[in-house]
Amino acid sequence: MLGLIGLLLVVWLALAVLGAIVEGLFWLLVIGVVLFLATAAWGWTKRNTRV
Repeated sequence: MLGLIGLLLVVWLALAVLGAIVEGLFWLLVIGVVLFLATAAWGWTKRNTRV
């Protein structure tokens, strides 16, 4: 499960970087950052619930 979360984090980070580089794709930067933060928070809660 953590491997999937890690993969999603990499994909969202790549989208955010692409949105920052390409001038007309600022919306992609915003979506990438929001999805990255949401996935990181979800992964953090999943990590803390493991015993």
